[in-house]
Amino acid sequence: MSAPARQRLRFALLGMPNTGKSTLFNRLTGVQAKVANWPGMTVDLLSARIILGGRTAELVDLPGLYSLHGFGEDERLVRHFLEQEHATALLVVVNAVQLERQLPLVLQLQALGRPLVVVLNMADEARRLGIRIDAARLADRLGAPVLLADAKHGQGIAAVKQALQHFAAAPAPAAEPATTVPTEVERLRADDRYEAQAAALAAASVDMPHTLPARLTDRIDRLLLHPVAGVPLFFALMLLLFEVVYGIGLPLQDGLQWLIDAGKEAWLAPWLAGASPALRSFVLEGLVDGLGTVLTFLPVILVFFVAMALVEDSGYLVRVAYLMDRWMARLGLDGRAFVMQLMGMGCNVPAIMGTRVLRSRGSRLLAMLAIPFSLCSARLQVLVFIAAAFFSRQAAPLVLASLYAVSFVVAFGTALVWRRRFDGDEPMLLELPPYRLPTLRALFAQGWQSSRHFLENAGVFIIGGVLLIWWLTHYPFDAAPAGPQTLAGQLAALSAPLFAPIGIDAILSVALIFGFVAKEIVLGGLAVIYGAGQDELGRVLAERLTWVQAYSFMLFTLVYTPCLSTVAMIWRESRSAAFTLLAVAWPLAVAWLVSFAFYGIASRLSALS
Repeated sequence: MSAPARQRLRFALLGMPNTGKSTLFNRLTGVQAKVANWPGMTVDLLSARIILGGRTAELVDLPGLYSLHGFGEDERLVRHFLEQEHATALLVVVNAVQLERQLPLVLQLQALGRPLVVVLNMADEARRLGIRIDAARLADRLGAPVLLADAKHGQGIAAVKQALQHFAAAPAPAAEPATTVPTEVERLRADDRYEAQAAALAAASVDMPHTLPARLTDRIDRLLLHPVAGVPLFFALMLLLFEVVYGIGLPLQDGLQWLIDAGKEAWLAPWLAGASPALRSFVLEGLVDGLGTVLTFLPVILVFFVAMALVEDSGYLVRVAYLMDRWMARLGLDGRAFVMQLMGMGCNVPAIMGTRVLRSRGSRLLAMLAIPFSLCSARLQVLVFIAAAFFSRQAAPLVLASLYAVSFVVAFGTALVWRRRFDGDEPMLLELPPYRLPTLRALFAQGWQSSRHFLENAGVFIIGGVLLIWWLTHYPFDAAPAGPQTLAGQLAALSAPLFAPIGIDAILSVALIFGFVAKEIVLGGLAVIYGAGQDELGRVLAERLTWVQAYSFMLFTLVYTPCLSTVAMIWRESRSAAFTLLAVAWPLAVAWLVSFAFYGIASRLSALS
């Protein structure tokens, strides 16, 4: 390794899942990494720059792992980094409440010969439980700095930075020690030795009370993890979450729509009064109505992400995995796959990446086939809009909840159909952390980060798709907008035989076709097709469609082929063109069949009533 590479400051952040590693990363760098209170959330490398004593250093957040010698994707990634990449020192995060159980990993890392800094995070929880840790004695026994910290509230962060700054001021080592992975026999012997050493270290430096005080977590778990009441309570809590999203998000959405409409009527329309009809239509109906309709859903998306962040960071999400494991096992999966399904409600892409925590390739493929049926944020804005346009304020949350239920039924049905083809028998290992109340700062930071990520990643697709749909619905310019003579009308005529049996208007199918690229385009496309903003678009759709047609449209939007970003991630993670083709074709077929069945049955029942 060259001298410049040796002198570059780089610190690797390691630790077991659920130690607050990503929270510490955020505190040290100011960069909001994904923080979730369930094991294995960090599945990819994340790095950021920090300033230490006038020098710039890089901090790399590695995936959580229980041992260096595991065979999962995350363990392999960490081993590869430690073997191939330079690190000035290792910053190891340990849950102070579970010190003895987590010290063996510290000893494994110490055996690599790299400089070490140990952070005993969640020290506040240890104190509340009456656990007293002599950090100085532990540091003396380990021969490495040991620091108490509470990353959630920012306590002890200055001491951690000071410890890292020591390496910035020290001269670079002449050579970096080689890192090797021991053979299986050596690993088993070493594990026994590390367990014994960890027990001795804990006995010498930790004073545990004879009995731990009863925790609120245990009392809550007796209810939420009840074998009979646990699952109904989970779905009741999710329904409550939808009510909160509607109750807070819709007034904010209406306010943002009012601002956009006011700006359009008071400033933009008069300014374009002398422009050509084509340019005026392009700006007002294409850019303002199309993009504005999408942007008005940002408040709903933000509230949804904040609510989901509360569910994740409180510790409840991992309990859902535990609760659902028994049911998921019947589908060839485990509770972690159910958590990935819930993660997909934000975005399918990170949920697909999260399948790396599943060691079995068969389980990973089966999970990747089911995850795209999650009702992601891109689909959510379309379904919220149509539900609000066709159903009352009281009925709309129930309609949305029914669509979430359909997404789960279709996802689990997919797993049931394909479980024998993609078989996996890996046992689930999960740790139930105590319940924690996330800080408002962390919740809103995570909600805003997710919303910004949604806009940044979807922005190009939305703008390009909306403008392309405007062109298709207005060219040739002497034809009636969205009429049969336009390119969109001709495209709709070609797709009519596919969509007519499921009750979807031919011109509506144009927006769905562009939804293959990104679901965010669907709503903006509808606004462009009908030349209407949010309020007027809802009225136009309500006049053109029955509630049966609207619900069929929502079903198809919910189920059909995932966006290109998700398809690209499936290919990247599966490395199989055949599997990726299946992941595209299967949802399209299921979407048509589900909408066809609903439309046929509901139309007949509606005609009889």
